[in-house]
Amino acid sequence: MSLDERLAEVFAAPRGPEIGAFFDYDGTVITGYSATTFYNHRIRNRQIGPSELAKTLLTTLRGIDTEEEFAALLEMSLRCWAGKGEEEVEALGRKLFKSEIAGQLQHETWELAQAHRAMGHTVVLASSATRFQVEPMAEALGADHVLCTVLEAKDGVLTGNTAGPALWGPSKARAVVELAAERGIDLDASFAYSNGGEDVPFLAAVGNPVAVAPDDRLAHDAEQRGWPIQSCVPRGKRPGVVDLARTGAFYGAWAGAFGLGLGVGLLNRSRQQGVDTVLGLGSDVSLALAGVEVDVLAGKEHLWSHRPAVFVFNHQSNVDAVVMMHLVRERMSGMAKKEAKNIPGFGQFFQIAGVAFLDRADPGKAIEAMRPAVDKIREEGLSMVISPEGTRTPTPRLGPFKKGPFHLARQAGVPLVPVVLRDVGKVQWRGSKSVRAGRIEVVVLPPIATDGWAPEEVAGHAEATRDLFVQTLDRWPTRPSAPEESA
Repeated sequence: MSLDERLAEVFAAPRGPEIGAFFDYDGTVITGYSATTFYNHRIRNRQIGPSELAKTLLTTLRGIDTEEEFAALLEMSLRCWAGKGEEEVEALGRKLFKSEIAGQLQHETWELAQAHRAMGHTVVLASSATRFQVEPMAEALGADHVLCTVLEAKDGVLTGNTAGPALWGPSKARAVVELAAERGIDLDASFAYSNGGEDVPFLAAVGNPVAVAPDDRLAHDAEQRGWPIQSCVPRGKRPGVVDLARTGAFYGAWAGAFGLGLGVGLLNRSRQQGVDTVLGLGSDVSLALAGVEVDVLAGKEHLWSHRPAVFVFNHQSNVDAVVMMHLVRERMSGMAKKEAKNIPGFGQFFQIAGVAFLDRADPGKAIEAMRPAVDKIREEGLSMVISPEGTRTPTPRLGPFKKGPFHLARQAGVPLVPVVLRDVGKVQWRGSKSVRAGRIEVVVLPPIATDGWAPEEVAGHAEATRDLFVQTLDRWPTRPSAPEESA
């Protein structure tokens, strides 16, 4: 069964919190195991001894078949946190989530979780891992509850022991049943998703179990029990030779575009013509060589109907800036964080193109940097391309919108054009340097007039525009969506 068919099943279910959607974490929501990231961090910082590393590798290779074996491995792992403050380990977990773990997100599982949220179901992340591994993703998913292995702490300091059973195998299933009884969740009508054979009791506890990219044991059991299987495209692994070649071609294309643009600019004595040549040619060729297709599903006319304008887009990787160059193409500039000056090649081009660099640590300087952008719109007729999120998000979930782009449009007296991008994170996630082949879909929303906005109304307009992005992503043209709620 395809992902679209799976989503349609979710949308055909009853609405309401009495329907549960229980998601395993490691191997299901993410590819691989979050514990590996923590181990790698300890290895890089020389915080793990050879004997512990050898025992861990041996256990991993042999496999874990019982709760007792898992508990023994967990006990050995937790020793490193004994004596550390909960806040310190929590901060580490959030740091590793943003820098590494979020890049392992299984986008298919993400979409299923968002479908359940759209139906008002109770979304639960259930894992044998600790809250330091699980909670950052639970927040990103919008989960209502987290079931995980609880660690013992005294006065905010971890002891290195658990404060209850490790939620592995049957213990996880028991925790689900207890939560359902406590929250009035109908397990027979609920859903559960997992990849591991140890989670057969967990999946069997609900009426709608799904094996997600299952291991051999679960694949066998799912076939025997008639459970559906959801395949996933692996994420977060090291790029292969083809991906590296595509990435090299993606960045290499810009060198030729820079050279040609410089020649065009000198020949015509026009810096803008040179910049436009780089924008159009560089974005077209780089995306094509990388195997990235850009498909505007709706609203293509809005890219040209109102110029100049401030184009705002959702930001998940470096590729989306190139996609915006490909879409807007000419007579455009932008705003970027000051660190973008240091990107090899692109930083120099951004300066030639007159990009306004913002110091996010100093709001006063940000306002000052915006003034030349207003002049470029008014005097040169240039459009501005800006991400109101301000920084790349580690998952497809939208971040809060900053007010800068909305103040800019108001001051320049031009409309805002929302450009909603989908699946950019599949091509390149936030922390990755490599570019993978894929298809990015785009919906361009109608321009939003800004004349008549008062300064004190800008925050409200920013929030309303973010709501438009959320609604568009929730009701995407090529994906099944939740039925309208009856009055």
